[in-house]
Amino acid sequence: MTNPLDDALIEFLIAISKQAGNAIMEFYDTEFLVRKKIDNSPVTEADEKAESIIRLALNKRHPDIPFVGEEAYAKGHRPDLSGGLFWLVDALDGTKEFIQCRDEFTVNIALVEFGNPILGVVHAPAKQETYWGSSAGAYLEEKNQGRRPIRTRVPSKNGLTVTMSHSHRADEEEYLKDYNIKERTHSGSSLKFCFIAAGKADLYPRLGTTSEWDTAAGHAILSFAGGQMTGLDGTPIMYGKNDIKNPFFVARGQLIESIKA
Repeated sequence: MTNPLDDALIEFLIAISKQAGNAIMEFYDTEFLVRKKIDNSPVTEADEKAESIIRLALNKRHPDIPFVGEEAYAKGHRPDLSGGLFWLVDALDGTKEFIQCRDEFTVNIALVEFGNPILGVVHAPAKQETYWGSSAGAYLEEKNQGRRPIRTRVPSKNGLTVTMSHSHRADEEEYLKDYNIKERTHSGSSLKFCFIAAGKADLYPRLGTTSEWDTAAGHAILSFAGGQMTGLDGTPIMYGKNDIKNPFFVARGQLIESIKA
């Protein structure tokens, strides 16, 4: 299976992430039905409409590349990934934030090759921000500010800025006790990876349940911005496993170990 990664593909993915984001915003701050999936996680019509837009666009352009999407997977669509190349999509990451009318939800599209995310796009429609990363580098497009390259930062000697989920756990605080922490911020969705990639934060530990589609796009952006995402023991995070769940992980910028408590 041929890897289609080039500038034209990146522009295409940015465009369809924005199209999906526009569809999501049609539901934002309106009365919409929230259902529960088998795993008790919430799903809305916005999730399903956005995934349908992305899936149809990707299948039309690259019908030979398997598509793994959160909502299709929940309905039993689990394609053969033995070819090594596949799409991994969370069309509305941060559904809880979306339901609560926070602006932190995202559209996540990743291209994975032999377990590694080689391209990621994260679009935050309510913020009108788009992040992407590939072997050509990592970038951010902001409303009325155009595009610019982004890079992880060397942390301040005064301490780290940690970005965490709203529902962070005591285990994560235990993990952080070995570090000199200057500031904690909280956000939903894959934006936490993007904040580290853009040099706005330094560390994101996650000792809770996540699925591959939650992290692949952000993982790619972070990696191509000079950061890392690994298991707590330093092992690589891989995609396309039989178990769609991720192990506990930590995402980090540069020289984090130099800021130990």
